Amino acid sequence: MEHQVKRIGVLTSGGDAPGMNAAIRAVVRSAVGQGIECIGIRRGWNGLISNDFIRMDTSSVSHIIDKGGTLLYTARSEEFRTVAGQDKALAACRLLGLDAIVAIGGDGTFRGALELSRRAKEKDYQLQVAGLPATIDNDIGCSHYTIGFDTACNTCIECIDKLRDTMQSHERCSVVEVMGRHAGYLALSVGISIGATAVLIPERELDFERDVIEKIRRAHLAGTTHYMIVVAEGAGDTLEISRKIFDSIGLDPRVTVLGHIQRGGAPTRQDRETASCMGYTAVKAIVEHRGNCVVVTQEGNITTLEMEEALAMKKEFDMSRYQILEALTNNCGSL
Repeated sequence: MEHQVKRIGVLTSGGDAPGMNAAIRAVVRSAVGQGIECIGIRRGWNGLISNDFIRMDTSSVSHIIDKGGTLLYTARSEEFRTVAGQDKALAACRLLGLDAIVAIGGDGTFRGALELSRRAKEKDYQLQVAGLPATIDNDIGCSHYTIGFDTACNTCIECIDKLRDTMQSHERCSVVEVMGRHAGYLALSVGISIGATAVLIPERELDFERDVIEKIRRAHLAGTTHYMIVVAEGAGDTLEISRKIFDSIGLDPRVTVLGHIQRGGAPTRQDRETASCMGYTAVKAIVEHRGNCVVVTQEGNITTLEMEEALAMKKEFDMSRYQILEALTNNCGSL
């Protein structure tokens, strides 16, 4: 006889992303609608270890769907990586009477959830886990889209559009760093959308003459007097790139690092809807005893994958989109 789900926990872990609050809201309201109690675990896996929690109901998640950040706070936990830390977390699950946990975050969050589930099985404790992918980098291998990506793209576009006004007025070159230590999805999407002169991403080995200098030259020959270089943080040091541009062709670029502003702001329609649908799907999977899963988008559809399978998947970077960028800017300047 399957164990009836009576109480679930929800947490956010790792870097925050716009739409996390919408996901929390969906989990809580979907659970309450099924007659299931919901416990909010604050500060990620650290909160589970330290019993930092709050009881949640439909009213506690009112008026948060439009808010950035996460009302449950977020953190990374080194202690949770250890067996001792996982045992503390499992003891908290027993004390709270949790039948399942919905973990909102990235790969590290999901790996933690899977380890906790395995530890629970060893201790003969029934605990389902479900992961919701939320990161502005959009770099989770099992899901084509992650909560927060669209909002971060729009934030970057808005900032760069404003920056371009002053760059154009002074006929300058601008080097803009966006987030993406290991992935260039954000940089490339933003670069295409703002008509960047060049975009540097970790997935493409940098040839400075080809990828930066020659693109600026071609833009100049096409009549452009200002140049926008978008750099994913993992693709190179923006200050060094700026210095090399000056040394090569005499332009004196201005460097702008957008930083954590990319994580903030009201989530877009896409992130609110995706987070809401994913939260609902996670609770449905738990109720149907299909836990130990990650909720993902595949070909535009929201579905679930078994967690071990999901974590083994790699996302292949679609270089055809980089070719689109080049086709729209080569010999044409920028914009």
